[in-house]
Amino acid sequence: MALDPVTAGLDLVSNVGGKLIDRLFPDKVAQAKEREDAALSLLQVQNDSEVKRMQTEMSAILAEAQSTDPWTSRARPSFLYVIYVMVLASIPMGILSAINPVAATNVANGMQSWLIAIPDSLWAVFGTGYLGYVGARSYDKTKEQQIKAKR
Repeated sequence: MALDPVTAGLDLVSNVGGKLIDRLFPDKVAQAKEREDAALSLLQVQNDSEVKRMQTEMSAILAEAQSTDPWTSRARPSFLYVIYVMVLASIPMGILSAINPVAATNVANGMQSWLIAIPDSLWAVFGTGYLGYVGARSYDKTKEQQIKAKR
């Protein structure tokens, strides 16, 4: 199942293109070269479309990261810090559970109710932002290491 319109379009082109190649070149043995050339051209179109989509996504991420606006450049890391605090809250909750299990259970149930109330689309945004941030940081660090290695 396609996740976005671009992927759906690429899937459609692939399916239609493959069927078109089969109809244009029904004799697989006699016209193998032409069939291979057509299939290769179809793959090239698909790859070009995918590269353009990825370039568009990366340009948006890079523009955001290079912004001089402090709120824009800090938004993604700040969001991650909030999630880190939520994870680290498990330490005092463990201590509270040892001291007063009923209170710890009530707090955990309250947090669970609060987290369940967050829409799935917001969790998707978090996951995308987190992966984008980690990917961009990894890319930057790799580039820095390559530059240092050349010196």
